[in-house]
Amino acid sequence: MISLQNITKSYGVGDVVSTVLRGVSLEIAQGEFIAIMGSSGSGKSTLLNILGMLDFPTNGKYLFEGTEIGGLSPDQRALFRRYILGFVFQGYNLLKKTTALENVEMPLIYQGVDSKIRKERAYEALKRVGLEDRINYDPARLSGGQQQRVAIARAMVTQPKVLIADEPTGNLDTKRSHEVMGLIGAFNQQGITVIMVTHEEDIAAYASRIIYLRDGLIE
Repeated sequence: MISLQNITKSYGVGDVVSTVLRGVSLEIAQGEFIAIMGSSGSGKSTLLNILGMLDFPTNGKYLFEGTEIGGLSPDQRALFRRYILGFVFQGYNLLKKTTALENVEMPLIYQGVDSKIRKERAYEALKRVGLEDRINYDPARLSGGQQQRVAIARAMVTQPKVLIADEPTGNLDTKRSHEVMGLIGAFNQQGITVIMVTHEEDIAAYASRIIYLRDGLIE
């Protein structure tokens, strides 16, 4: 499904250049659950951002189902993120003065989905994460675990092929972390490819494969 070929990533110009990725090659099959681990500065967040098309490599090729991502226009890449990828972040990234239902509706608005269908799909997504009784709550009235479940519902409401998760349990206690990972694991079992960055071994254990980065290279 995904093929990275000798990916490098550098920042800066002239004499002040920092190389974060130094030639990463990686194959990810459809339906896999991948955890990316490594110490601070190893390049794991940069790699995840490239996989999520939030950043682009300096050199190398990124192929998604045979399509070279570097050859897409900015509009095509935006459509790719909108329809193919779902994102879950450590900080939840919910709109503060917006209900849980409205937060989950947001990506469907960008897709141009009809209002009635949009609300139905958002409600069903919240129901799947156990929050059907919190649809009219704004984030301030939700616990951290509930906010992350809203974020997961928002990521999954578009039925993406790939879920990109950046430290999805980083702000949660142990119990809530495993509740969230149970949800992500359930989506993976339905065939959705999951690519996750984490620094916690017990969270990485949910993955079918763990990739360790050190100094911009896969160990």
